[in-house]
Amino acid sequence: MDNPANGLTFRAATDADVDVLVALIESAYRGDSSRTGWTTEADILQGQRTDPEGVLEVIKSPDSRLLTVEQDGGVVACCQLEHRGDHAYFGMFAVSPALQGAGLGKVVMAEAERQAREDWGVTEMHMTVISVRNDLITWYERRGYRRTGQMSPFPYGDERFGIPQRDDLQFELLVKPLV
Repeated sequence: MDNPANGLTFRAATDADVDVLVALIESAYRGDSSRTGWTTEADILQGQRTDPEGVLEVIKSPDSRLLTVEQDGGVVACCQLEHRGDHAYFGMFAVSPALQGAGLGKVVMAEAERQAREDWGVTEMHMTVISVRNDLITWYERRGYRRTGQMSPFPYGDERFGIPQRDDLQFELLVKPLV
């Protein structure tokens, strides 16, 4: 992949995309297939990352969009954008494990930031990342996000978000100005 932006199509997800998107998100974060890429959470969380209901909820929400990225007729990446007043929330970010490390994630993130800024007029993008994911946080920092030190609890006991393999999980808020 010489230029990761070659041949990409960005669109809002529809109900018909739910199963493909759940499979993509699961493949990027859980189980052995996720180990192909570098974003795996398989060592800290088992079980599911999301489910059809969670994906459909994002698709149906009037303040959200699930940005779907296609290449060569297949879905290769996605991310959630949610309008929250003066900022947007970035989540549910997944790139096919086979395509990770080639620059596709950077392209998707830049397009998500552009859409949030232009469509909603927001000045910041927020996201939460599991605080022990230092490699992932470092990647986001290289894209202009900064750690805030603001933590929120991991939903222990709610298996919709996975089955934790350690007891020190929490989310840290990362913020980037969109100017």
